[in-house]
Amino acid sequence: MNALNPPSARPAGPLSRRLHWPMVIGLALFALIRPIFSIAGWSEVLGKPATPLILTAVISVVWIAVVGFSRVREPLLQLLATGICYAIASTLLAAVLSPVLEGELQGPITNPIALVMVCLTNVVWGGLCGVCAWGLQRRRGVRS
Repeated sequence: MNALNPPSARPAGPLSRRLHWPMVIGLALFALIRPIFSIAGWSEVLGKPATPLILTAVISVVWIAVVGFSRVREPLLQLLATGICYAIASTLLAAVLSPVLEGELQGPITNPIALVMVCLTNVVWGGLCGVCAWGLQRRRGVRS
């Protein structure tokens, strides 16, 4: 580190090294409570559409708090990756469980447009949470 090349001016490096993978994967797996509630029928018992909305809010708060109160670099990137990992994990969960529970393959994996929309929706969700986490880190004085 020198005056001509401060840490913030260095090239960021490969994406795989810029992400805190245990955090990304852990947060994506935590978000699976939402489809699990639906699969188990708990969303219907507790009431729709309130339960999925409440679960989405809880997951969002957890994502923002975990990343925002950490010292992880690039909080926006962390939660964008979390959104993508969640999209993949929830799609795989539906692909594995739908033949067992419904007798046939169902879910976004059977429709390319739905698959793209699931990915886009979760990237936007992760991005919005990432912006909030970035703001929280800045408020706390954490440099990313």
